[in-house]
Amino acid sequence: MSDVALADVAGSRPKLDHPANPATAFVFLGLLAGGLFYTAYSLYQDVEAAGTPISTWLPFLLLGVALLIALGFEFVNGFHDTANAVATVIYTHSMPANVAVLWSGFFNFLGVLLSSGAVAYGIISLLPVELILQVGSSAGFAMVFALLIAAIIWNLGTWWLGLPSSSSHTLIGSIIGVGVANSLLHGGNGTSGVDWGKATDIGYSLLLSPMVGFVAAALLLLSLKVLVRNPSLYKEPVGNQPPPWWIRGLLVLTCTGVSFAHGSNDGQKGMGLIMLILIGTVPTAYALNRSPAPSQVVHFQATATAAAAVIEKQAAGYNVLGDPRPAVTNYISARTINEGTYPSLAVLVRQISEQVNSYGALDKVPATAVQNVRNDMYLASEALRFLLKDKANNLSKDDVASITAFKGSLDNATRFIPLWVKIAVAIALGLGTMIGWKRIVVTVGEKIGKTHLTYAQGASAEVVAMATIGAADMYGLPVSTTHVLSSGVAGTMAANGSGLQWSTVRNLLMAWVLTLPASILLAGGLYFIFSKLF
Repeated sequence: MSDVALADVAGSRPKLDHPANPATAFVFLGLLAGGLFYTAYSLYQDVEAAGTPISTWLPFLLLGVALLIALGFEFVNGFHDTANAVATVIYTHSMPANVAVLWSGFFNFLGVLLSSGAVAYGIISLLPVELILQVGSSAGFAMVFALLIAAIIWNLGTWWLGLPSSSSHTLIGSIIGVGVANSLLHGGNGTSGVDWGKATDIGYSLLLSPMVGFVAAALLLLSLKVLVRNPSLYKEPVGNQPPPWWIRGLLVLTCTGVSFAHGSNDGQKGMGLIMLILIGTVPTAYALNRSPAPSQVVHFQATATAAAAVIEKQAAGYNVLGDPRPAVTNYISARTINEGTYPSLAVLVRQISEQVNSYGALDKVPATAVQNVRNDMYLASEALRFLLKDKANNLSKDDVASITAFKGSLDNATRFIPLWVKIAVAIALGLGTMIGWKRIVVTVGEKIGKTHLTYAQGASAEVVAMATIGAADMYGLPVSTTHVLSSGVAGTMAANGSGLQWSTVRNLLMAWVLTLPASILLAGGLYFIFSKLF
């Protein structure tokens, strides 16, 4: 809000600055130190239990740096995205600022802890498959450092300017940048190795989500005006007076829901990246799920046999000469079925089944073979994922069921999240929500509209944001909550006749539009530099 506008509502402006409490700082630092110690101790225990041979400490040094950067991304993500949940409850006086931030941090923490982990590996599947398979190499470390540092730089830059931008889009843009740079460095045209279908979906969401937030919040506010004829709901607060109890309860509920869902969704992205780091540096401990139930191994063999029969039926009449992996890798990159796709995939599935059967259980796979077994499983899982989506697959309903069951077995063996990883990310994200939140909260609460946020406006914007997260979780849509909430506030301002501060709206739109290209360029440039340094 402009200085003139602020003067008009100075009495109703929430108190955002609170005196520093030494006890709070002590608890914060204690939790931070405790989280780091717990992470280091858990990592040591896992490495010790797996019997990882240690010939040099260099990989562990790189592991420590990479983990700190990954947790740093989640920390920045926390304070960058806090405004999604707390701006409306603060500016409607539903909760004091310091209480709202602690409340949001706690439910972000819970969201991470109680998340399923399914989304964690979804972000990894966007990375070039050849980099995933060599994640422990210099190219793998260059990839991890480039995409994380690029995402942190863009998040910090937009936070410094007080611009709410999407951390998810930033990270996805960084992944695309790494994929493009990797392709160019290896003589490609820059288009291979990137899931452009997913990138297109994200591009559409980048354009559509602000419109959805704007229109939905505006319509909800107009509906409230028709259904609830209480003039005080549509006027700026008087002093620091809280809203009616039911509006206040609704705002606190949606703040809680948005915080929990943010932790569940965005926290999993950090988990996936941390697992990628662990798989690359300590494969003996983290490349395979070494503690499955005995029944899972039996189930694995049964599903592998059924899937191999289906794929071999499709491969009838063709033979594979030599290593089947290049043909499967090529299918994942090009996504075009040719005469070598089915026979090569059939051989790979049989080899995986024979490997697991020869060892008897995943925890008995020798240290020297763990990385190769895991890579074969990941390669087969990705190929099956694209095969199931391919309209040219010519598979029956029963065939699809058999392949889906085997893919599930592969994912159970390779896509798992240790409890300590969840706790470390939860602490980083939860503590991050308590730091640096003021800049973006002020933008959302004061600088989008020309008047103070009313009770009904805050409720409308927050309900739309919460409903959008729920829909995104249910249907797997790449929608930015940051974009929806910010544009939702703008929509309520327009519907209420409050007017918009167009300089802020212009800056928000520029940040949203530039997020993907800027993060692509940042990550691509950093990957090029790091690939030469490592």
